[in-house]
Order: sequence, then structure tokens, then C-alpha cells
Amino acid sequence: MIISNVLKLFAGNKWGAVSIAVSFLILLLLPLLHLLPSDSAFYLSAYWITLLGKIMCFALVALALDLVWGYAGILSLGHGLYFALGGYCFGMYLMREASPDALPPFMVFLDWKALPWYWTGSQHLWWASLLVILVPGLVAFIFGYFAFRSKIKGVYFSIITQAMTFAATLLFFRNETGFGGNNGFTGFTTIMGYSITSPTTRVVLCMLTAVSLMLCFVGLRYLMSLPFGRVLGAVRDSENRLRFLGYRTQWYKLTAWTLSAVIAGIAGALYVPQVGIINPSEMGASNSIEMAVWVAMGGRGTLIGPLLGAGIVNAAKSYFTVAYPEVWLLLLGGLFIVVTLFLPYGIVGLFKQLQHSKFFAKREGK
Repeated sequence: MIISNVLKLFAGNKWGAVSIAVSFLILLLLPLLHLLPSDSAFYLSAYWITLLGKIMCFALVALALDLVWGYAGILSLGHGLYFALGGYCFGMYLMREASPDALPPFMVFLDWKALPWYWTGSQHLWWASLLVILVPGLVAFIFGYFAFRSKIKGVYFSIITQAMTFAATLLFFRNETGFGGNNGFTGFTTIMGYSITSPTTRVVLCMLTAVSLMLCFVGLRYLMSLPFGRVLGAVRDSENRLRFLGYRTQWYKLTAWTLSAVIAGIAGALYVPQVGIINPSEMGASNSIEMAVWVAMGGRGTLIGPLLGAGIVNAAKSYFTVAYPEVWLLLLGGLFIVVTLFLPYGIVGLFKQLQHSKFFAKREGK
């Protein structure tokens, strides 16, 4: 029944569905190449598997941002906060794994004598996994409740989310918060008792990220096919009319906002063990703006567009920040201007335009 419902989601675009399925299958199987002998021509090095996992985490958070920006018309410039909160929640577990019978090294350095109360239970994987969902979700729910209740929207909402992210960054930079201050969490050694740098662990984490990405994509596609998704689209296009018809739009926006924050938190939790560090810079304002660039470039309101945008921009970033570090920010800014002026619907919109022009050319016999 589940498979039948999933197939119905893509019934109108058979070739598109096949392309998406093949892409996800490649992402799922590609990490296995890391287990081949290092002298094999198909061997995937630790650098590339880490990069693949990192980009998939960014694609996941781009998917989360598309839910609120692309479908509900709520531009968030603060999703880096939810991404980092998920990362910190899971990072606490990894820090406890690294020093099971002692305080984390940064607390020893600060001459702390005991763990803060909010670290209680962080040595358990199940509790850390629960926090990954609860903390970003609760923060988003509280913020969203008051923001949507006050009918804050548009550019004012974007500015407030940016300010919230900036305030949280300053808070986490302080050593007395118990989150490692400027250095954050690093020095992870094991996860569930297995070495975090072993090839098998890297492969499992990367495949887990691919599965999470696939499930979130299909889940959101299904959600958007329901009346809930159509109401979100109506909120984006004309919220006042919808409210006039009796819809309580606040709760629709709040549900989408909270769900988006939870997905971003999961992305952050998957990111930390693969990259090996989490610090306040991950929730910085520039990171949140960059997330919006991924969605804009791929095509908002399409779900597949943000995945493409996150993949292309981060692959380019990985190359240019090594080969030409001085031009990367100029290139990123120029890219955003070009997309905004000439490709308002991103790469996916460009493909649709090309398909549309070919269709009419064929009908006119050209």
C-alpha cells in the first residue's frame, strides 16, 4: 500500500520519477565503494565519502527550507540555528562517548567539577536522538507561535529570524553555556562503541544520510499532495483571502515551520559525526543565507530543486575554496544575482521553460 501511494505521487511524470529513483539509488550505493581495496580504480577515498555525506546533509536542510519558503512563502534566514541545534544535541552524545568516565576535555580545561543539568542522559544514543528532534522542534514552535500569532511576515519575519540566529551564535560562543565556546565539540572517537573513522562506520553514516534524504523527500512530496499542501500554497499566494474564508492560517504555518526545523535538526545530527566538528559558526548568519541561495538556485517550491541547488553550490564551493579561495564569495554573490534576475524559478524552472518551448515548437511543426 505504501509503495502504491508513492508510485501515485509520480504518476504524472514517469521519466522524472525514474530519474529521481536512479539518483537516490546511486547515492545509496555509492558509499559502498569506500570498502573496496585502496588500489582499486573504483575506490572512494575518505575525503570523497565525507564530502558526499556533507552535501547530502546540506541537501536535507535545503529540503526543509523549501517546505516553508517554497510552499508557504515564509523566507527564513535562520535555519542554520535549527541545523546547529540538532548537531549540538548529537555532539553531546559523541563527547560523552569520547570520555565516558570523565568530563569532556573543554570542561576540564575550564575547571568544571560536574556536568550541567542539561547534559543529563546525553550518554544514551536514544536520548540524544530524541533531543535532536525535540530541541529544534520546541524552539521553532515557541518562536513560530508568537511570530505567526503577531502576524509578522515578509521581510520583517526574515530579519527577525536572522537576528535570532545571530543572538544564538553569540550565546554559544560563551564558554559558560557548556557547549565548548568558540571551539565547540570536536575530538570524537566512537559512536555506539565503533570507531567513528573506520571505513564501515563512514559507509553506514553516509548510507543513513541517503536514506533520510530519500524518506524526507518522498514524505514531503506526499504531504504536499494532501489538502494541507494546497492550503500552504494558498497561504503563500493570498493569506488574507484564506483567512477570510475561515482558515486559521497560523496553525498551518506553525506546523510547516516546526516540521521544517525538525528536518533541519536531523540534518545537523547526521552532519556532525561525518565532519567531526560542530561549533557556533555553523549557526552563523552567513550559513543561513547560503541555505537560501541553494533553494533559490535549484528552484523553490519544487522539492527536487533545492537538492540540485545544494549539490551544485556545495560541489563548486569545495572546488573553488581550495583552488581559488579569493573569488569564491564573489562567484557566489554573482550566482545569486544571476539566478534572481534571469532564473526566478531556478534550474528546475529553466528545464520547464525548455520543455515548454520544445512542446510548442513540435505542435507548430518547427
